[in-house]
This record gives sequence, structure tokens and C-alpha cells, in this order.
Amino acid sequence: MVATIFGPFSSADLAALRERWGLLLACGIAILVLGLVALSNIMIATVASIYYVGATILIAGILQISYAFLARGWRPFLSWFLIGVLYALAGILAFLNPLLASSVLTLLFAVSLLAVGLLRMLAGLALRPSGFAGWLVGGGALSLIAGLLVLAGWPANSVWLLGLLLAVDLIFHGGALAAFAVWLKRQR
Repeated sequence: MVATIFGPFSSADLAALRERWGLLLACGIAILVLGLVALSNIMIATVASIYYVGATILIAGILQISYAFLARGWRPFLSWFLIGVLYALAGILAFLNPLLASSVLTLLFAVSLLAVGLLRMLAGLALRPSGFAGWLVGGGALSLIAGLLVLAGWPANSVWLLGLLLAVDLIFHGGALAAFAVWLKRQR
């Protein structure tokens, strides 16, 4: 039995995956190829990722508005309704102006890297006597540097950064699935 963050991974689970290793390999290769396609034109990949985020936010807004009307007698109806309207407007704006949405998301990405980097460094400094403190401070410093680099290139990097991150994620995810499929086949 292999332990995962989702619970134990039994030998029966592995056997079921092993039977379909070829399908898993095909999926991994397909995702890897999609990542390479995204890498070949990262500006289009950026727009595609903005459309995905916009659609997700628009759907969330519609669901929020629907729930507000379903719970009409509830006191905070207006706040739930307004939250839904703001979500829906943000989703619509992502479709109407993907460049602006990309710019906003890239700025939020930079700010989150800065905040995470600073918090990791502070956590590492608080753990100074332990041997792990250096890793936290170092990881925090890298996140902080990455945030500064993204911020230094903003807004010009907004047209390509999200597409590049999407492409790299797809390439690594597809490669990992393909490698897992090959590992499963060898376990027979």
C-alpha cells in the first residue's frame, strides 16, 4: 500500500491503473503536446487562460446570483446578489478585454509571490534554531525575487507570462502522467 495525501493507495488501485496504463500514457502525451503547442504561441495561450478564468468567474457569478434569489427571505440577500453581480461583471470583462484581465492577473500573481515570499522568510526566521529554517528562508527569498521580477516587467509581461506558466504546467503534468504510466507498465 502506498500512502498519498488523499489516503491509502491500495494494490487494487494500482492494479486497476496498471490495466489501463496505455490510456494514461496517451493522456500524458496528449497533455504534453498541448503544453508544447501552448509554448509555441504563449500569447494565444495567455488569452485562452484568461477566457477560461473569465468563464469560471462568470459561471460562479451566475450561480451566486441564482442562490441569492433562492434564499430571498434571507437577510443578506443584497450582499450575496451584489457579490454575484461583481463576479459576473469580472467574467464578462475578461471576455471583453482579455489584455486588461491578463494585466490584472499578472499583477495579482506578482503581489502574491511577494507576500508568500515575505511570509516564508518570516516563518523561517522564527524557526531559526531548527535545521529547516534555512530552507524556508531560501524558498521565501526565491519567491520574493520571482515576485520582484514579475513586478519589474509588469505590465509588458502580462501578454506572455500567464501563457508561459500554462505551457510549462501542461508540459510537466503531461510528462509526469506519461512517466507514471511507464512505471505502471514496468510493475507487471
